[in-house]
Amino acid sequence: MEEAGSVPGSWSATKQAQAGIDDHWVDRVGNGSLKRLVKEAYEANPDLRAAAARVQRAAAAAKGAGAAARPQLNGAFQANRQKQNFIGLPIGGGTGVLSSISESYGASLNLSWEIDLWGKVRAGEQAALADLQAQGQTYRAARASLAAQVTRAWLALAEANEQIALAEEAVKVRKDNSELIFGRFETAAAEAGASGSQVRLAQTDVATAEANLSQRRGEADQAKRQLEILLGRYPSAAITGAARLPDVPPFPPAGLPSELLLRRPDIVAAERRLAAAGKRLTEAKLAYYPSFPLTASAGSTTNQLRDILDSDFGVWSIGGRIVQPILSGGQLKSQEEIRSAEEREALANLQQTVLNGFGEVETALAADRFLAEREKSVADALELAVDGADSALEDFAGGAGDVLTLLQAQSRRIELASQRLTLRRLRLDNRVSLHLALGGDYRL
Repeated sequence: MEEAGSVPGSWSATKQAQAGIDDHWVDRVGNGSLKRLVKEAYEANPDLRAAAARVQRAAAAAKGAGAAARPQLNGAFQANRQKQNFIGLPIGGGTGVLSSISESYGASLNLSWEIDLWGKVRAGEQAALADLQAQGQTYRAARASLAAQVTRAWLALAEANEQIALAEEAVKVRKDNSELIFGRFETAAAEAGASGSQVRLAQTDVATAEANLSQRRGEADQAKRQLEILLGRYPSAAITGAARLPDVPPFPPAGLPSELLLRRPDIVAAERRLAAAGKRLTEAKLAYYPSFPLTASAGSTTNQLRDILDSDFGVWSIGGRIVQPILSGGQLKSQEEIRSAEEREALANLQQTVLNGFGEVETALAADRFLAEREKSVADALELAVDGADSALEDFAGGAGDVLTLLQAQSRRIELASQRLTLRRLRLDNRVSLHLALGGDYRL
């Protein structure tokens, strides 16, 4: 990592940083329905509106930071009526106290300007501009995070919908088993594999399947409410749609360029904070230099209000001075040390943010491979479990199989089907993490 002094101040103007994080990855993960939900969240989410307001506040601060570099012009009008007593007059014992009443009126325009000879004011203005750019990148990060949250909530709802369908199928299968086993028990065909304990076991499986169905419905309800909160809606679980888990998109190409990370708003924001810290350190160093304030005023002064615009009563003044700090009680030195420490902190934060970015990409890529391997293994096991469950049912219906084999085979099939749905959703969640780590889609 380069030293603070050599970090380019134009990083935020690069092609990658200007592009910023994009929304194309949403199309890769979901469908048109998901894209519409993300758009709705952009428009209505309260947290995102708060982030936008912070950008506006930073913009106003940046505008105000440059005010000191521009001339300041003020208009003033004054009016004064005064009574004055002359105690002791008249001399010689006259009666009463002599007094007089006077009036004065004035109007003026006052101009002040400090020549930014050393660039101190300009450094402060550039620091405020860098802060604005950092806040803008923070807003971009908030948008990306919101899109990811909406996508993950949508995926959770899609999985819950499919898990509900699977749980309903499981309830039906368990009930069919229970009726089949109970039929054997009624005919007292104990030698064919039916007994009272086996009937109770089958009924227990039915109750367990119904409980699992209620759990899946509760998960769908929770996913709906979470999605509605992200969309800025009241969490009433009234959102409609029969979302289903999409297929996992193709694995990203090998050798992704590290320049993709330059789009990440958190990295660009950290670089802008470093730039701002550097400018504030420059500003603190320039505080040792003399300043050159200039002042000028023009107007009129008179004792009659009607003459205030008469040029014969005009007055003016112009002046300048040099102000050189000599003794400040160590304030300037401590301010410089503070700014220097802030710059070192900003550099360390930038280094850590970049390191975290690479770590997130590597972690997401590795996780995708492991999850893909798990999903393939579960899919293979599920294929075998389906064949096994079908064979166990045929054997039991033909009187050659036993109840425990039938129930275990069907339980294994249902559990593996549920695991495959969860693994696919985890892979899709991980793709969302990868897109965020890369700052958007795989392409620039």
